[in-house]
Amino acid sequence: MRSKIVPIGNSRGIRIPKVLLEHAHLRDSVDIDVEDGALVVRCADKPRAGWDAAFARMAAAGDDALLDAGRLPHTKFDESEWEWK
Repeated sequence: MRSKIVPIGNSRGIRIPKVLLEHAHLRDSVDIDVEDGALVVRCADKPRAGWDAAFARMAAAGDDALLDAGRLPHTKFDESEWEWK
C-alpha cells in the first residue's frame, strides 16, 4: 500500500489506514526503529515486560543477591516483619 509523507508542524508523518493498524495490532503507543534503511513500527511493549523471565534467569545463575548485603547497618525496622504496599 502506498502512502504520502505529509507535514505535521515541524515534523512529517504518514497516515496509516485503519485496516493496517488493526492487522498489526498497533494502538496508542509504538516503537519506531530503522533497520536496513527501512522504518519499522512495532507495538510498544508494556512497561516491565519480560522482567519475570529476566529475574528467573538471574536467580538460576545465582546473580540475584543484594549488592549492599552486609554493608549497611541493621536497624530494628529491618528485623521486624514488614512489606511493601
